[in-house]
Amino acid sequence: MSFLNTINKEDLSLLRRIVRKTHYAYVEAKHGKNFVTDTECDKLIASIGPEVVERMIKFGVDKGLR
Repeated sequence: MSFLNTINKEDLSLLRRIVRKTHYAYVEAKHGKNFVTDTECDKLIASIGPEVVERMIKFGVDKGLR
């Protein structure tokens, strides 16, 4: 994992919740809440890239998710 090691645990947890709510919402609705693992979320976060991840963290903080 490239830049994921530089993200603190609190921000990574926030990113995982955002990814589950937005990108994997259909999968979790169909198969159950704990169907998508943290590893799968991390793979998607790593593929998105650091610039978008930075905006996602800001969005989550602005919406009061943290």
